[in-house]
Amino acid sequence: MNRRLARIKTVQALYQIEMTEVEPIEAIRSVLEEGEVIDSFLELLVNGTLDHINEIDSLIEAVLEHWSLARISRVDRAILRMAVYEMKYVKDIPVTVSINEAIDLAKGFTGEEEPGKFANGVLSKLAKKIDH
Repeated sequence: MNRRLARIKTVQALYQIEMTEVEPIEAIRSVLEEGEVIDSFLELLVNGTLDHINEIDSLIEAVLEHWSLARISRVDRAILRMAVYEMKYVKDIPVTVSINEAIDLAKGFTGEEEPGKFANGVLSKLAKKIDH
């Protein structure tokens, strides 16, 4: 599984966890296609994001203008959370790559440009505040 596919599946798993409160391992299993095995990068992103979710949410809230985290769609919230985790804790990935992947995911899940612009704005502000 390549990293882009792992990110897509991470967003799906995080969404499912928020919607149903299923255990992370069950959410991960449910997003895998038949014959796929759990990828270490997928597992790292899901568990890492959940392990640091309070800090991640605080970071996101701090840069939102005229918005709250609760007003953001669950899919966009999952994308932002995963990207912030990646930017802050996954040291072998450049921040610009994490931001670009999040923008592509936001556009890909909705088919629209606006979520990508929103993700770019939030994550670009955060990139200035996060210790890499």
